[in-house]
Amino acid sequence: MRFLQLPAFLAAYLAVRDSQPVFNPRIYERQIATCQAFNRNEGRNVDLDIHYVDLNPKAERTLLFVHGWPSLWSSWSNQIQHFQNDYHLVIPDLRGFGASTHPGDVHTSGMMGDLVGDLACVLDHARVSSATCVGHDWGAQICYEAARMRPDIFNAVVGITVPYVPAADAFLPIENIVSVLPCLTYQLFFERQTDAAIAELDDDKRRTLRATLRTVESPPPADFLQSRDSFLGSWANVSEIPPIPFFTSDEEDYFVEQYSIQGFKHTLQLYTHGNRYGSWDFANKQGNHTIHQPVLSLLPLNDPVADWIVLTKLLKSADYIPQLTTEVLAGAHWVHLENPQEANAIIQKWLDATFDSHSATHVTGEL
Repeated sequence: MRFLQLPAFLAAYLAVRDSQPVFNPRIYERQIATCQAFNRNEGRNVDLDIHYVDLNPKAERTLLFVHGWPSLWSSWSNQIQHFQNDYHLVIPDLRGFGASTHPGDVHTSGMMGDLVGDLACVLDHARVSSATCVGHDWGAQICYEAARMRPDIFNAVVGITVPYVPAADAFLPIENIVSVLPCLTYQLFFERQTDAAIAELDDDKRRTLRATLRTVESPPPADFLQSRDSFLGSWANVSEIPPIPFFTSDEEDYFVEQYSIQGFKHTLQLYTHGNRYGSWDFANKQGNHTIHQPVLSLLPLNDPVADWIVLTKLLKSADYIPQLTTEVLAGAHWVHLENPQEANAIIQKWLDATFDSHSATHVTGEL
């Protein structure tokens, strides 16, 4: 009898699955914040246009979502759909990504302090005085720095994939790191041959994005990210890289279109020596390395880049975050896209518990 009912059950399941809304990034209106920036190479001030999405502004609490490389605001699609009815969501494209402009100096005008300043500018434009910063990849490190530098604005942090990297110890050049973490070797290519790297990334933007945005079930080649002279070289024998597994075809097209605006050029600000050293030097001299706000660190178990759990211990991240909660989740680097329901449930539970303990008037979400 149960076997006879199986087709009906499957039909019902498929109907529910297919009724779930498909994320369409094109329907979201973009706001533009004009932010002050400085081109250090040319010694001049520049006005930037930082594009961002602003949703549910009347909600009591604000979540600021910060993407990494080579993501965009729309990579938060699953979190947008989950949290947009209960929180005020502010989701920018970082300077140099998508339509957000850049001072024009990729080597020294994209330090952590610069990017934190952009976030503060966006929140001011959105009339937000306090927000929880939710970041992935480089976006996580930007959120950690935002909380460290501006505790008056950022009340908590959710860092996905990448743990807090305090600047308390000596500066570590990337060449000193790759011997321990060989899958960071590509960063030498980005740092030392920046122009060649930009040309390679820009040559076929869809191929670049498909090569990078992979999952556990659809992984890159085993030697991906381990070359000093190419980012895409390990894909050379693959004529057509499979589509991005966690995007619809329209979402992938949108990414390609957005990267066609100004390419990858300024996005490599996150990897250049001038910005990395400048960020470390500024934070090291400030000396206030402890993040006192509540922090959720959500780490993937299957990231080919690094074992972030082990690295967290080596970095002694917990020593600098008194209110740290660490959770792990199966998945590769883009774990919040690969396993969104599980990631959202972890974040939701932590937000509820965190703001329950700090306020009797927190906003609850629906799991």
